[in-house]
This record gives sequence, structure tokens and C-alpha cells, in this order.
Amino acid sequence: MIRVILLFGVVSLLGDLIYEGARSVYGPFFDSLGVDPFLFGVVVGLGELLSYGLRLFSGYVSDRFKSYWSLTIVGYLLTVSIPLMGFAKSWTIASILLIVERVGKGLRSPARDTILSFVTKKLGRGFGFGIHEALDQFGAVLGPIAFSILTVYGYGIAFKSTFLPFLALMALLLYLRFKLPNPEVEEVGRQSAEIFKRFVVFVFLSGLGFVNFPLLAYHYSKRLSPSVVALFYALAMVVDAVFAPVIGKVYDSTGLKSLVLIPILTMLSSLSFLNPIALVFFGLAVAMHETVMRAVIADYVGVEKRSFSYGLFNAFYGLSLFLSSSIVGFLYPNVLAVVVFVAIVETLGTLYALSMLKDGSE
Repeated sequence: MIRVILLFGVVSLLGDLIYEGARSVYGPFFDSLGVDPFLFGVVVGLGELLSYGLRLFSGYVSDRFKSYWSLTIVGYLLTVSIPLMGFAKSWTIASILLIVERVGKGLRSPARDTILSFVTKKLGRGFGFGIHEALDQFGAVLGPIAFSILTVYGYGIAFKSTFLPFLALMALLLYLRFKLPNPEVEEVGRQSAEIFKRFVVFVFLSGLGFVNFPLLAYHYSKRLSPSVVALFYALAMVVDAVFAPVIGKVYDSTGLKSLVLIPILTMLSSLSFLNPIALVFFGLAVAMHETVMRAVIADYVGVEKRSFSYGLFNAFYGLSLFLSSSIVGFLYPNVLAVVVFVAIVETLGTLYALSMLKDGSE
């Protein structure tokens, strides 16, 4: 199954190369099309709302009809909106294409993670998701770099060039569908409704104190050039990619005990406001969030409700990130207040994780 996990990781790498690369230039691209900043914000916000909101629906459909592959393939197919953006001559068309890509993300995420939960069982869920996260983040680094080079020749060329990785992505995905038609075979999984309920609360607390990089980038841009800020982000994502498999192994060895590390690293990542060196903690925190949280659902939710559980997890996580960004934005530029807020929330998260272990959830 290691080969299947690696190939799934390459699919995500290609996907991130396409849409993370595009997202890195959305601002100046839409500005060149003459969009009003407020309308642009509404479009981006609507896209994220649909991306997270649809995961509840797609997760339910995935479980109800066992349509793991169908939703995954359709979701990735909608990524074609990115290369098509190279033909957009108005911000309205570009906005529709942006939203279509986000809808695709919402449709595929629960089903894709459910397939991964099946194929990572024998290898170790944490390590398997860690490998996937590592390849995924390398794509997130390569995409913006590729777009920064290609936009020299114009936005149209940059967007149209993503047809090649898109075709490679779809070909690889269809190959995996052919090789692994029924990934749920022999999967049993432990069903623990109580652990999942408590885990969702923990996810909310952890996300509530997590500072998104765009807020850090806004802070750094006050005294650093955009290229340096982009380099900081790339370095943080490299830390994420390198350590995700290691963190996954830690989870496989310690189980729910490793949850305690999530709020601690999230708390330390807020120190990035004070010193960019702390972005190492930011990268480690991202790796923990993306690797361990997905592995826990795979280990403690049965097959029948796993896709919906991934959708529910993403909904709560998205809500917590929205609230976190809003609160941090309100407190800024009082950096000390931001750090104190994060420390309070993540201390609660740490205590909650310890209470889960004390109550014998493990």
C-alpha cells in the first residue's frame, strides 16, 4: 500500500501545484481585471464558505452511496477551472472559476481522506497521512514558485500552463481508481462516538488559537519585502513537509497522547509575530494539524460514518479558523495581546486533551 499512498501524495502535489500556485497570484490577477476590493473579498470568502460547507454534504453522500471515488474524481476534475482562468477576460468569469475550484475542494476532501484512511491502515495511519502531507506541501511550495516565474510572461500563460499538471493529475487518479476499485474492503475500524465528540471540541479549541499565515504575512510586510515574506512561508512549508511523516510515526506510537503536542506547538507558533525564527513551530503545528487530526478520525470512526465525520471535522475546523482570524485581526497590531489570546485558548486545549486521556479515552 505504500506505493498507493505515494501516488495519492503525487496527486495532491500536482493539485497543490495548480491551485496553491494560482492562489498566490489571485490578488494582483483580479486587480488587473479591475475588481473592487470589497467584491473580491466577498468572492474569496464565498469560495471558502462553500469549500468547507459542502464537506458535510459530500461526506454524507460519500458514506450513503459509498461514492468515494466518484466524488474524489469529480472534485479534482473541477480543478480544470484554474487553467481555464487563463482565458478569463473579466473578473466575473474569473470569480465563477475561482468558486468552482473551491466547490471541487469541498466535494472531494472527505471522500479522498476516507480512501486514504483505508489504504494507510496497514502502514500506520499517522505515518501514511504524514507521507501524504509531505508531498502535498511540496506542491504548495512549488506552485507559488512556478507562478512567480511564469507570470513574467503574463497571467494568461501562467494559468494555461497548469493544463499539463492537471492532465497528469487526472491520469494518475484514474489509474488509482482502476488499481483500487474498492478501497474499503476488509476495513473495519473502531467506532467510538464519545471519543469523536470530544475530539471535535478539541479540534475547535486548537483551531481557535491557530494564526493563519496571511495574518503573519501582513505583519511581516510592514518591514520586509514581499519576496522575503514568501521565502518565510516556503521555509515553514518545508518544515511541515519534512516533519509530517515523523509526527505521523509519533502518533502511531503514542496514539491520543500525541494530541497534547498540538495546542503546545500551536501556542509556540504564535511567537512568529515576535520573531520569524518561530516559523519553525508554525510549520510543525501545521504538520500536526494536517497529519494527526486526520489519522485520529480514521482510527476512531467506523467505515459507515467516516466520510461524514471528515466533513464534520472540516466544518468545525473551518469555523474555528474563521473565528481565530477575526479575533486576531481585531487584536492586531497589539502583538502581545494576540500572543496572550493564543496562549489562553491553547492552554485550555492542552488541559482538555489531558482530561481526555485522564478519563481513559485511549
